[in-house]
Amino acid sequence: MAELENPNMMPNLLTFLASLLQKVAESNDVNCRFLPQKISVFHGLTRPTISIQNYLDRIYKYANCSPSCFIVAYVYLDRFAQRQPSLPINSFNVHRLLITSVMVAAKFMDDMYYNNAYYAKVGGISTTEMNFLELDFLFGLGFHLNVTPNTFHTYYSYLQREMTLQPPPSIAESSLSLGRSLKVHLCFSEEESSHQKQQLAV
Repeated sequence: MAELENPNMMPNLLTFLASLLQKVAESNDVNCRFLPQKISVFHGLTRPTISIQNYLDRIYKYANCSPSCFIVAYVYLDRFAQRQPSLPINSFNVHRLLITSVMVAAKFMDDMYYNNAYYAKVGGISTTEMNFLELDFLFGLGFHLNVTPNTFHTYYSYLQREMTLQPPPSIAESSLSLGRSLKVHLCFSEEESSHQKQQLAV
């Protein structure tokens, strides 16, 4: 989309995405005390010291992928959260999920992209770990990588609308699945005929 090429658009989009992910992670940090959560390869031993905002800015600065990759990465994160409810996004895994989702999106979307070793350096992890993260992420998505134009437009329009209408979203309004942390969560229908959000009972 042409709007994504606007140099003023991406900083705002990244800030909004970072805020959304921060709220989801904080919510799931609280809920992990009461609900069982699996430990995965994405789970760090400690919370990274770099903020989600700074980490996302770093990826944007050094990955040199197309702006569309960040929308597609957002779609992937939502799909992953919906397919893996026992692995909710939290402060211990959000950074690894971010670098992996952007890398996978770049490989799927862009004609030219950096290899895993480069993304590992950008993400502050080893190449071996990056390889494992990519594999687990792909299986977690069920290798469902294709993003139709309608799906892309739905997610992008949602972000645009939320950015212009209000400050960063509250937890309940986030389209990212919160797994079992809410009785009801919002996610998008990816059917070609629908651009509307579906409300799904957990």
